[in-house]
Amino acid sequence: MNKPLKEKKCKECSNKFTPQRPLQYLCSIECSIKDARKKQAKKEKKADKVVKDKLMTKGEWLNLAQKVFNSYVRLRDKDNFCISCDTPMQGRKGDASHFYPTTYTYLRFNPDNVHLSCVTCNQFKHGNLQEYRPRLINKIGLKRVEYLDNCRHLKLEMDINDIKGLIKLYKLKIKELQK
Repeated sequence: MNKPLKEKKCKECSNKFTPQRPLQYLCSIECSIKDARKKQAKKEKKADKVVKDKLMTKGEWLNLAQKVFNSYVRLRDKDNFCISCDTPMQGRKGDASHFYPTTYTYLRFNPDNVHLSCVTCNQFKHGNLQEYRPRLINKIGLKRVEYLDNCRHLKLEMDINDIKGLIKLYKLKIKELQK
């Protein structure tokens, strides 16, 4: 003779019920229908994401990577001062300011080339580069700034998989900084 099954909590509505089968986790047909609809919606959302990913161009992937990278820089430097004018950045909106612009592809995603800057310096003073360079040397050292100077004309060749890897890397770094 089979033992009666213990009372369970429905995964959909949280009501208690006595299951008729050992693996039953929903109390009623209504809850089964709701659960099936949620699973179907999740499946469709995942399929839509796959299709959208396949339709994205390399340029769109690069823009997404830039957004993620810039978010990382903002989070990394949030408690620092503006790289160009030494304004405290705590609690202020800032930009990820590139010493060498993104047109220098080799340095586009180099963390030494990008630092938090106040909106005034980055947007209205075009990076305030006369002040940026000496502060950059103080922050990362002359050798690393000279490295940026020497390799700024190199080209960075990346395919979509490389860009996806870069996005994944900086999302992980963001997660680590948020802990």
